[in-house]
Amino acid sequence: MEEAIVRVEHLSHRYSVDWAIRDINLEVKSKGVFGLLGSNGAGKSTTMNIICGVLNQTEGNVWINNINLRENPVEAKKFIGFLPQRPPLYPDMTVEEYLTYCANLRLMEPMEIGKAVERAMARCGVTHFRSRLLRNLSGGYQQRIGIAQAIVHHPQFVVLDEPTNGLDPNQIVEIRNLIKELATDHAVMLSTHILPEVQATCDEIRMIEHGKVVFSGSMDDFDNYVAPTSFTATLVNAPAIEELVKLKGITSVDCLGDCHYRFHIAETDGITEKMIATSVANGWQLEEIQLERLSLDEIFARLSGKK
Repeated sequence: MEEAIVRVEHLSHRYSVDWAIRDINLEVKSKGVFGLLGSNGAGKSTTMNIICGVLNQTEGNVWINNINLRENPVEAKKFIGFLPQRPPLYPDMTVEEYLTYCANLRLMEPMEIGKAVERAMARCGVTHFRSRLLRNLSGGYQQRIGIAQAIVHHPQFVVLDEPTNGLDPNQIVEIRNLIKELATDHAVMLSTHILPEVQATCDEIRMIEHGKVVFSGSMDDFDNYVAPTSFTATLVNAPAIEELVKLKGITSVDCLGDCHYRFHIAETDGITEKMIATSVANGWQLEEIQLERLSLDEIFARLSGKK
């Protein structure tokens, strides 16, 4: 069984009298992209800041590579790379100067820093900008530099907070590809409220809403979490809608035109097989039938209790 690089147990935190998160439990394995998903104000930033050692929790524990983050923060943070939503850049530094500075902040051995900076620049595709001032880079390349500073010390666990925020479509694709490449030998936690971002990059998901984990599983598990509530069918010789509604398990029927119908259902167990058998028995000439999956937005709304 793959060992977890991060373990979070019974994590809770409150600001003044209000609990921002309550009893959060999760594990992050040693490779892959793990989505920390939640709407604005759900508690994901608090969770992420505690996991990265930026904030001390009220209750609970975080272990990074089996090191208790609160008891031994300096040692634990050697295994963490963190990119905040706004990259912590110094605009008057060159790319190489900045990454060297970041490597020193991570207490790397002086003899290792040069190679580490070269490796981070090459991996993030910014070597050709090594002598350019950070202020003169585009938003997409500044984000790449932000990722480079997060991996310069080659941490096992990399946390990225909204890494594609404010980028154009081409830059978003480039950053997504970079994240997936990093996940081949790092555990990457991606914090976001944008569902397409999760769908495009993540293997596993932890969804936080109202300060609690409401979902933990794979991308496929998330996509299939809520059972379909309808199916579409093409019936060349369909009866009146009043007759279709009488079928067992059907709650209502919409005519979509051109022999296409949407059937709203109370349950999915064997419903398509029953529809096929009924169509054959009554000569309805069924040409196509398909269960409709909920969109990610609809699944998100249901899990968060907003629907």
